[in-house]
Amino acid sequence: MTREVFAAAAIFIAALSCTPDQGNPAAEAEQGLDYCARQTARTLSQIRPAGYMLSPKNIAPGDSTWNLYPVSKELWTEGFWPGILWYDYEYTSDKDILAAAEEYTGALEFISTIPAYDHDLGFVIFCSYGNGYRLTGKEEYKKVILETADRLASLYNPAVGTILSWPREVENFGGHNTIMDNMINLEMLFWAAENGGRPEYADIARSHADTTMKYNFRPDGTSYHVAVYDPASGKHIRSCTHQGYSDDSMWARGQAWGIYGYTMCYRYTHDSKYLDFACRITDTYLSRLPEDMVPYWDFDDPGIPDVSRDASAAAVVASALIELSGYVPGDKGAGYLAAARKMLDSLYDNYRGGEACPAFLMHSTGHRPAGTEIDYAIIYADYYYIEALLRLKDKGM
Repeated sequence: MTREVFAAAAIFIAALSCTPDQGNPAAEAEQGLDYCARQTARTLSQIRPAGYMLSPKNIAPGDSTWNLYPVSKELWTEGFWPGILWYDYEYTSDKDILAAAEEYTGALEFISTIPAYDHDLGFVIFCSYGNGYRLTGKEEYKKVILETADRLASLYNPAVGTILSWPREVENFGGHNTIMDNMINLEMLFWAAENGGRPEYADIARSHADTTMKYNFRPDGTSYHVAVYDPASGKHIRSCTHQGYSDDSMWARGQAWGIYGYTMCYRYTHDSKYLDFACRITDTYLSRLPEDMVPYWDFDDPGIPDVSRDASAAAVVASALIELSGYVPGDKGAGYLAAARKMLDSLYDNYRGGEACPAFLMHSTGHRPAGTEIDYAIIYADYYYIEALLRLKDKGM
């Protein structure tokens, strides 16, 4: 066994011993979900008077008010708030929350009618309309998802084998760029292929996942944020970072997107290579976590421990691990679930917004190299936190 595997095994053992195995996971989840319901109500009362065309994005350290941004094609985070409302409605059955979810979701319909601005269409539409359709079965929601999948597929370059993440950054990067975040948006393509969209969208998603596996990861299972390709020949030019510490470092949220993305790929394809890869990059992530299971913003920042954490990465991984644990038998699957429970416990105990602010979680890091959203409450951290709690609740039923 390699040192990395031994380290990962130690994390699993620690998780199993430190997280209570006795007791119902559903009861643990409900404590968190009750908290999320209270915070959702606080946020809604705070922002609703501003109208449904303004989207909550973040709360600065020391503040108690959400910063709101106009809904636009350039705001990649705007699907998370309606997604949170749908998740909260799923838990509470509150009709007022349902009405708000419908209104905030409807504000995003225009995204399905315009050319793709970038890859974030899945974040925007599948978190909002996707959850809305799952819970209501409204055909108009399905129509928006399928039309948006068409827009996302238009960014696929068959010579490269991936979706172009940032068309506006081609010149800056020197070619067709594909970022780790893009893995999450593949779900909308997989779903569309199974629900009335073009069947070849599943092939696009698989091609993107396979190429990303090859060029956005190092031999040790750590990830690059960006891979750059020649758009004509498809030749790989370089791999680098944009939001991480350096080209050779492991940016925490990038690794989290990978863990979540390849777990999701296995769900849709049942291809063991995606499951094996999800486990491999998960083990790398777990082997390097600090004791409280919430990563520093980049695992290789030399300033650790005097740098910001990223609660959003912890929430993304916790949600992914709960799903992944159901695909992996025996002690390893149990270890993944125990690790997720410990992450959620740590987030609840040490990272809650609580009375200080209406966000679920504080202490996320958006784009540290650019100096933005450092130690903020950020809306996508809340989205994946409530998703993880719902998954844990279902696990315990």
